[in-house]
Amino acid sequence: MVEKTTDKNNPQHGVTLQMIIGELFEKYGWERLYEQVKINCFKENPSIKSSLKFLRRTPWAREKVEKLYYWTFRDRK
Repeated sequence: MVEKTTDKNNPQHGVTLQMIIGELFEKYGWERLYEQVKINCFKENPSIKSSLKFLRRTPWAREKVEKLYYWTFRDRK
């Protein structure tokens, strides 16, 4: 039987994609963020608005960004 994880156990519960991009941008800046995940929305004329639009339509890219966020801020409680 597969156990369901509750939202409380999800480290990203309550964290929006916009918050994730904003915090990663504050920590890394666009250039270093691109170096970390190699997604062109962080390289070619980057902005939070355009990044949100791309990541919401592109699941594989969103997953890479969410993983980076998790590993960058994993010590937060």
